[in-house]
Amino acid sequence: MSQEPCMLRKPWDVAFTAEPVEVAALRRIMRLHLGTWGLHDLTDPAQLCVSELVSNVITHVGHGTPATLAVSMNGNHLRIEVHDPDTRALPTLIDAGSDAEVGRGMALVDTVADRWGVQLHPDRKVTWCELATGLTSPNGHVGTAGVTRAEALLGLYAATRLPSKPMSSRLSAAMAQEAVIDVVTDFLHWLRAHGCDADEALDRAQTRFEAQIEESRAYRVEPCGK
Repeated sequence: MSQEPCMLRKPWDVAFTAEPVEVAALRRIMRLHLGTWGLHDLTDPAQLCVSELVSNVITHVGHGTPATLAVSMNGNHLRIEVHDPDTRALPTLIDAGSDAEVGRGMALVDTVADRWGVQLHPDRKVTWCELATGLTSPNGHVGTAGVTRAEALLGLYAATRLPSKPMSSRLSAAMAQEAVIDVVTDFLHWLRAHGCDADEALDRAQTRFEAQIEESRAYRVEPCGK
């Protein structure tokens, strides 16, 4: 029976004024939300898309324009939208060279996003893009080898700790986190019982985890002209 934690990724939005100073703040907000959603590997492309979509409003609609950044899940894709009130200034894809000063914004979005487009409404336009997440479902997880092994271990552990209680098909994120803490605690007891240094084991595990994270980042391909 699957014990995959269910990560509820609720849509969110934030209003902002189209000014250059807002770009860095919106990038930070995006990074924080992706962290809580477990989508760390999308941080760089998502921040790039936010920068270019917001800069497009600043450049082509005007400084001080009231706008909104909205982020949600569309199936297993991350959807990023920027809403602004000008239905005339439509973003276009320009085949701009790497040395061009303008016209590169949507070309960069087109490079990193799976798809993008513009929706027109009576009172606003919505420029959007979507990034593939690698999720098995909108509320699922990124299925790396390490995560898959951990899921299997948590399933066995939960069955032995609570054999008399029926297990749901999915663990909530909070329940899964508590189970992980229990597993780690029991392993520390095991190490201590066998005369091993638990602190050293924790340090080595943290070092290996950080090295694997850096290795995965090294495989990312930077968009041309960034």
